[in-house]
Amino acid sequence: MDDYFSIDSNSTNSYCKVRDYLYKELKPIVKENRNIIFLCIGTDRSTGDSLGPLIGYKLRYLKKKNFYIYGTLSNPIHAKNLAIVLERINENFDNPFIIAIDSCLGHFDSVGKIFISNKPLYPGLALNKSLPPVGNMSITGIVNICGAFEFMVLQNTRLFTVMSLADSISNGIYHFVLKCSDRTKSSCDFIEDLLIFPNS
Repeated sequence: MDDYFSIDSNSTNSYCKVRDYLYKELKPIVKENRNIIFLCIGTDRSTGDSLGPLIGYKLRYLKKKNFYIYGTLSNPIHAKNLAIVLERINENFDNPFIIAIDSCLGHFDSVGKIFISNKPLYPGLALNKSLPPVGNMSITGIVNICGAFEFMVLQNTRLFTVMSLADSISNGIYHFVLKCSDRTKSSCDFIEDLLIFPNS
């Protein structure tokens, strides 16, 4: 497995590269018929922290065997309920493969980039929250620069940046699932594919 992958969410067909990376890394998991859970972490009360719920919202109609989405705008997963959600997941699934998704603060030249790592996510680091590591794989989107007053930075993050990240990641996940079902298109030439989600 490759430990690390990154791409600019505004680059041409970035979601195709997200799709292909996920397919390459998770193909063995899919072949095992192991349940894959996308755990979208964040809150709709802060623009910079809304990446996870936005992705969950865009994927809320995704209904495929062995693929599950947790965390949406209407039912966000955040610091106060994360432990309970993880407990329920472990009660209902046998050894699921969890992919944790969250926003992150980073360097100026990383804003707008997507990072995928074959290691757990540490949610709440930007706000100095002590939460346990989550997931077998992590997907993070850099929404703004790190530094002092992280709470204010997240509150004043551009919605355009968050939406660009959410579009790329959610489309990448969607087409990854389709590829696992052998129903995806052979190329990514059609920008209309970015509009596949009903009512989003």
